[in-house]
Amino acid sequence: MTSPSGPLGWLGRLVRGEPIRRLERSAVGQDLTSGRDSIEYLRNLARGNRIVRRTELDQAEAGRPPVLLLHGYLGTRGSMYVLERRLAADGRCVFSFNLGALNTRDIRRSAFLIHRKIETILAQAKLTQIDIVGHSMGGLIGLYYVKKLGGFEKVRRLVMLGTPLTGTWIALAGVATVGVFSSSAWQLLPRSDFLRELETGPLPPGVEYFTIAAQRDWVCPPSSTHLDGAVNLTVPLGHSSLVMSEEVYERVHWALAREPEARGESVA
Repeated sequence: MTSPSGPLGWLGRLVRGEPIRRLERSAVGQDLTSGRDSIEYLRNLARGNRIVRRTELDQAEAGRPPVLLLHGYLGTRGSMYVLERRLAADGRCVFSFNLGALNTRDIRRSAFLIHRKIETILAQAKLTQIDIVGHSMGGLIGLYYVKKLGGFEKVRRLVMLGTPLTGTWIALAGVATVGVFSSSAWQLLPRSDFLRELETGPLPPGVEYFTIAAQRDWVCPPSSTHLDGAVNLTVPLGHSSLVMSEEVYERVHWALAREPEARGESVA
């Protein structure tokens, strides 16, 4: 029997663990796509933190709560602009957050700041839960909030895009250049005190966790993104593609919109 085409066919193949053909490119094609996405990422990064929100709180409801976007290390709110625009076009109430100049502060401090931001958003929306999508270090901020600051009571779904849960050695570049005033550069190193702290304890119940790794990610290798108890997805692209690629966005949208299911799935 032929599988249906379009979104229903894509979701059916994803649930069954079948590969999505549009992402089955040659290595050269994957590199070209990732390179194009990297250029687009840098262009949007230059937008900085002055981003005008285009959605209103009245678009949020219990089944479609507000979405908070958290950018990564050396990023800005502008680097999440394409993802924010796509979510807004799908009718989601979306917020991004100014995490400081290039997001170099202590990850614990950033998690505390989003704790206050989320309290404000939910009070204004008269809702009890929010969804979080974090790119790279933004995913660590979200996970720390959920595990260590009681955020599991406020978060419905946490989607982490290329998040170095076990660290990344590329952070040595940050240590060498801005490590004097950047706590987070040290925290991103494998076996850092911060990552050991974050790893302790089980995932709090009540939250659905998702990770999306990029096979051609030289910033955050896929092996460092896996999280037991989460739905773990992989795409054959690069680090910047995780917030730029429309095909990756389909997976983000699916994670936020799908019906609750059993945890522990891994989908290629």
